Amino acid sequence: MVEEEEDSLSPNNGANPSDASEQARQKKHAAMLERLANRQHTRSSLSRRSGESDVSSASPPFESTSSFLSRFIDSKRSIEAQIAQSRLTPTPESTQLKPHLDAISASISGLEKLVAENSYFLPSYEVRSSLKAISDLKQNLDSLSSDLVPKKKFSFKNKAPKKDHPGLDSNREKEAEIVKPEKMGYAVPDSPGFRNKTGEVLVMKFNGSEIGEFTISDLDSCEVRLIGCVRALFVHRLRNCRVYGGPVMNSILFEQVEGCVFVMASHQIRIHHAKATDFYLRVRSRPIIEDSSGVRFAPYCLGYDGIHRDLQEASLAEETGNWANVDDFRWLRAVQSPNWSILPENERIGFVNITSNSNLDTRAEEI
Repeated sequence: MVEEEEDSLSPNNGANPSDASEQARQKKHAAMLERLANRQHTRSSLSRRSGESDVSSASPPFESTSSFLSRFIDSKRSIEAQIAQSRLTPTPESTQLKPHLDAISASISGLEKLVAENSYFLPSYEVRSSLKAISDLKQNLDSLSSDLVPKKKFSFKNKAPKKDHPGLDSNREKEAEIVKPEKMGYAVPDSPGFRNKTGEVLVMKFNGSEIGEFTISDLDSCEVRLIGCVRALFVHRLRNCRVYGGPVMNSILFEQVEGCVFVMASHQIRIHHAKATDFYLRVRSRPIIEDSSGVRFAPYCLGYDGIHRDLQEASLAEETGNWANVDDFRWLRAVQSPNWSILPENERIGFVNITSNSNLDTRAEEI
C-alpha cells in the first residue's frame, strides 16, 4: 500500500502533478476496495455452502476492515443501481416520487451511519474514502431530484400582492432558506427537545426519563444543560449558544451551528456545516466534520452530580483521546485540514459544573 501511494505521488507529465497523483491514488484505492469486496463475498459464499455460520454477522461491529468494505461496497452498489434505474424509468407521479427519493436518501444516511459506527477501528484513509463515496452519492441524488422534480414557476396570476403584512413574504423566504432537508441530508426529528428559544437557560434531566432521542433546534444566545444519559441527540441551527451535555449512548449529529461552545460525550459524533465553534468532547470513535470551518477541539470538561455513574453506564468512563483525531469529510489530502484545529490550552473554558447553584439562572426551563 505504501509503494502504491509513493508511485501515485511521483511526478507525471501532467500540468498539475498534485491533482494527477490524487486521481491515481483514488483509482488504485477504488480497485483495492473492489478486490477486497469480491474476496469477502467469495469467502462468505464458500462458508454458506459448507454450512459454516457467518461469524461476522453475530456481532454488530465488523471488527475487520475487509468485512466492513464488503458491506459498504454492496450497499453503495445498491444505491447507485437505484439512482441509475430512476433515470431510466418514466417519471412517476409526484405522490410516488417523493417517497422514492426519500427511500434513497434514507439508504445513504444508513451508509453514513455504518461508517460512523465502525470508524473506531478503520484506518483513517478508509474513513475519508468512504465518506467521499457517500458525498458523491448525495450529489448524484441531488442531481436526480433536480432532474425529476419539476421546478415551480412563480407568477402573480394577474393579482397585485397584498400589503397588509409587509414582513410576511420576507419571513417565508427565510423559512425556505432554513428548511432544505434534501440538501442537509437530515430532517429535524420530531422528538422531545428545546426549540425556537432566544436568550434562555434550558435544563433537562434525563435520569428516570424514558426519552430515547432529544432534539435541540433553532436556538439563539441560549445555554443548554443536559443532565443524565440519552440514546441520541440532534442539534440543529444554533447560534451563539453554550450546550453542556451528559453522555449520549449512541450518536450526536450537529447541523448548522455557528459561534457556539459544546461540551459533549458520545460514541459517535458527526458535525455538518459548523462555523467558528468549539467542541469539548469525549468520544469512542473519531469525530467526523463536513462542510465546516474554524472549528476547534479540546477534551471533555463537564461535571454534575452522578456524572461518573452516567459515564460508566454509557461506556464512556475512559478518555480515548479521539477528540483530537478528527476526520474532515471534505479534506482528503495527507496534510492537516485547515478547517479544524486543537484548541490552545490557554483559551479553553476549564472545568464546568452545571449543578452548581451559583451557576443556575432564574430563566432556567426544565421539562
